Amino acid sequence: MTVTAFVPPVHRPAEILAHARTVLEPVLRDAVLTLPEPLRRMAGYHFGWWDAHGASIRADSGKALRPALAVSAALACDGTAAAAAPAAAAVELVHNFTLIHDDVIDGDELRRGRPAVWQVWGLADAVLLGDALHALAVKILATRLPGGAVVPAVDRLERTVTELCRGQHEDCALEIGCGTSVAAYERMAVGKTGALFGSACALGGLCAGADADTVDRLDRFGRELGIAFQAVDDLIGIWGDPATTGKPSSDLGRRKRSLPVVAALESGTEAARALAALYRVPGPLSPSEIACAALLIDQCGARRWTEQEAERRIRQAISALPDRPGCADLITLAQLVAHRDK
Repeated sequence: MTVTAFVPPVHRPAEILAHARTVLEPVLRDAVLTLPEPLRRMAGYHFGWWDAHGASIRADSGKALRPALAVSAALACDGTAAAAAPAAAAVELVHNFTLIHDDVIDGDELRRGRPAVWQVWGLADAVLLGDALHALAVKILATRLPGGAVVPAVDRLERTVTELCRGQHEDCALEIGCGTSVAAYERMAVGKTGALFGSACALGGLCAGADADTVDRLDRFGRELGIAFQAVDDLIGIWGDPATTGKPSSDLGRRKRSLPVVAALESGTEAARALAALYRVPGPLSPSEIACAALLIDQCGARRWTEQEAERRIRQAISALPDRPGCADLITLAQLVAHRDK
């Protein structure tokens, strides 16, 4: 995927993500260690620190993209990475609570190449762990931010969680075919993905003492970037390599109405009608039907359209940024979203 807007990066994407993880991890580990057992062990397992018995390992713990956005936003506003650490940890905890709950809702058995939490400890404990991570996110903001920043930061984070729940509800409705349209899908994506991206950037700005207009611009950047991220995620969900993503490409198998599918169904083509007929088949699609559905989506032009929509959203995100030289790392992260493969 090619994005036309480009600014020479101050740091490479890997450097930005690694720095964010260095800032994030001590706060995250300290928070997890306050949990009672077995929630503590479950959380450490999910974050890739321990195996299911609590022995130390080094497994995939995620990209840390949202913490990187929080840290980069703070730096763009002349703040420090240390000041943004509570925001970075809070958004990472919220993100991971949604991942744990998503695996329960979708029945996904793998997360980052390992059995999902619910597969190891059961559905009830997975739901409880997600709730505990949400509580930790609020606790970090309440106890680690300066007094004047606590209320606006907690208020923003909790409004974001409400948006996430709305977006997840709409995603579930789309999956069973309710209100299927590109417009409905993009509304869902704003809540499910864009809201937390926006919150990560805005919280980073708040931690740096940025003014309200700058915080709003950072929020708009993050929201547009989040929609682009979701579009790329949907492309990966159909055409991604499971060996790279760490989970099977199961979106078509369960007849999920992701953005390429919705765009294909709206195309009015003969391939769209064939895809609609295939999606009316009850039960999971077979491997041959999955291959057929992917081909039909491509024939509708929806794969290319989704790539272009991601590009457009990234351009809009970059144009929303405040005019600050320190925003180069945020633009680099936007480029990373466009070109990621997992």
